[in-house]
Amino acid sequence: MKRKTLAMILSWTLILAVILSGCNNAGSGAGKDSGSNAGGGDSGGDGKVTLKFMHLWPAGSSAQQNKLVNDIIQQYQTDNPNVTIKQEVLENEQYKNKLKILSASNELPDVGVTWAAGFLEPYVKGNLFAPLDDLLKGDLGEKFIAGTTEAYAVDGKTYALPIELNISPIYYNKAIFEKYNLQTPATYDEFLNVVKTLTDNGEVPIALGNKDRWTGSLWYMYLANRVGGDALEKAINGSGKFDDPALTQAAAEVQKLVDMNAFNKGFNGLSNDEGKSEFMNEKAAMYLMGTWELPNFTTNPDIPQDFKDKVGFFKFPTIDGGKGDINSWVGGPGVGLFAAQNSKVKDEAQKFIQYFVEKWGESSVTEAGVIPATKVDTAAVQLPQLYIDLLNELNQASSLTLFADVQMKPAAAQAHLDMIQALFGKAVTPEDFVKNHQAAIDKGN
Repeated sequence: MKRKTLAMILSWTLILAVILSGCNNAGSGAGKDSGSNAGGGDSGGDGKVTLKFMHLWPAGSSAQQNKLVNDIIQQYQTDNPNVTIKQEVLENEQYKNKLKILSASNELPDVGVTWAAGFLEPYVKGNLFAPLDDLLKGDLGEKFIAGTTEAYAVDGKTYALPIELNISPIYYNKAIFEKYNLQTPATYDEFLNVVKTLTDNGEVPIALGNKDRWTGSLWYMYLANRVGGDALEKAINGSGKFDDPALTQAAAEVQKLVDMNAFNKGFNGLSNDEGKSEFMNEKAAMYLMGTWELPNFTTNPDIPQDFKDKVGFFKFPTIDGGKGDINSWVGGPGVGLFAAQNSKVKDEAQKFIQYFVEKWGESSVTEAGVIPATKVDTAAVQLPQLYIDLLNELNQASSLTLFADVQMKPAAAQAHLDMIQALFGKAVTPEDFVKNHQAAIDKGN
């Protein structure tokens, strides 16, 4: 769940209006393979097919995922010699912005990456993603972990197939903890003591790059859960309100951490990658992030083994008197693959998606250190211990709360992210933080 680092080029409202306008112009033929799609591939009269695939695993920042993608593509082209797959690879935030721009002109790639729930919905409403339910009717449907495909469903139809499943632990540097005789905290009071001990000794407790804002949202979501249980989810879905005292208290706890100098200097102006480097370079003791980072701590050959051996994790601690369960995680299905509704080669695009999901599930564990959305026989593969421990935690999870900005509709999600940065920057009070959230939810877009 990697988020926006570039300035928005167009407002989401304008883009959605253009999308809907484009769909009205397309008329009844919008769902047919003959529909125009300047961003997609082509099927020649000689049976040759060119398929355009846009994804977010660059070789530089996602080396193992990139290699796996290329291996899958190479094998697919070998198995289907009439097919050529052209890739466009972008960093996550560039990818999201370009997806919005391409959608406005109905030039989506034949196959692309999407997130679930609120992120997916505008593209579905704009008739831009093709339903993939037919792919779930066979053996493939039984391979998914229960509840993963549902996150990509709108009005009873499935519009993308997930390939990842993530939870968000707090990774920590065991050597730094040992240096100060610190134990992994089970309660929030113990956690605050860890933070104080580290700052008292001139150490940076937590690595954070909050320019991307969703990174800070992880901290707020966990605090909201540990104080108020499912209060945040209820506020988002309308069965509760943001004026729940637990949600205000969680916001106040965020600012308490800021006042304690818990985060690295300049965190609100740093990207996630810049914040992460503080942890990777052992300049910070802890880093809260999704399990998509596991390759960097286990199998990435470019990361020194000495550092990887130092990385452990713990669950977000419980808060005294709070309603949250320590086995409740922030996470959920990661990215999924969509087929463009107006692709000229939609049948081939769906065939490739099925192939990709199956091959990714078979290989992502051992080759990329990524938890797939399909079932894994852990007894049949050799895995790093950190990976096994997190899989075991996933099996014991009492609940899995989907990332807040993914749950929300686009305008509300944008307001949430803006408020998160303002909260961490102490530019808004906890009371105004929740008030502004409620106003965004009430607008319903």
